[in-house]
Amino acid sequence: QLGELAATFATLPIFPLFDTAYFIVSVLYLKYEPGAVEMSRKSPFASWLCAMLHCFGSYILADLLLGEPPIGYFSNNSSVILATAVWYLIFFCPMNLFYKCVSFLPMKLIFVAMKEVVRVRKIAAGVHHAHHLYHHGWFIMMATGWVKGSGVALMSNFEQLLRGVWKPETNEILHMSFPTKASLYGTVLFTLQQTHWLPISEANLIFFFTMFMIVCKVFMTATHSHASPFAPVENFLCPVFFGSVSSGHTSHHHDHHHGPSHEVSHPPPPPAKSKEELNEGTRKRKAKKAE
Repeated sequence: QLGELAATFATLPIFPLFDTAYFIVSVLYLKYEPGAVEMSRKSPFASWLCAMLHCFGSYILADLLLGEPPIGYFSNNSSVILATAVWYLIFFCPMNLFYKCVSFLPMKLIFVAMKEVVRVRKIAAGVHHAHHLYHHGWFIMMATGWVKGSGVALMSNFEQLLRGVWKPETNEILHMSFPTKASLYGTVLFTLQQTHWLPISEANLIFFFTMFMIVCKVFMTATHSHASPFAPVENFLCPVFFGSVSSGHTSHHHDHHHGPSHEVSHPPPPPAKSKEELNEGTRKRKAKKAE
């Protein structure tokens, strides 16, 4: 029974229902960005480009990795028109009616859950596509599945440039969000399954990993939490395998680099003037005042 349920779930068509939910949540996140609403009024074309990156950035990045045309997915007219309609309704619907409806928390949770269905399906499709092109390229499969699941976040700096913002410190590689980490771990599982190192069917893996993503993302959205469920395991394993930052080394490094600049920025005070020089200066000021 479980196998039949997983097989049926894996064959569910994601267009147009699940894709619509994916586009709605993606464009909602764009509207939450500071200055996004003002930009949509000043430059609607730039706002539309940002929305298309939020909706199709993962396909663009995956095509670039595999040497395929990066705009190939835009030949899918139905998806582009649907994403454009969602963008227009969220940003320009009269009285913000559409935005108020889709951002209402119970409705938003449904859309978030549906988006995770699309995300996991994209990860599996990316790994399968890379496996077809590079049969023994494990790292290529993992890279393709990863960008298929989190390509929008990985392209966030480029998307910020379109909005006139440059924040390199927000690089997704340096500060991975939960969807990016989950996509990375998920693509490892799908790669192992595709290369027959993980004894589970693809349909079952899609089903179980989708359920995991839905539960985590819905809970995080409902509670407005940014804490990653992977944090306890990472906090335990990372110091063991990769070490931890030494506070003594950090303070020594700070003193070494900032000590000389401190001395330069505070030059020694000039020598004190003698009594004769002070009297001479007083006489000169009085003479100028008299003149």
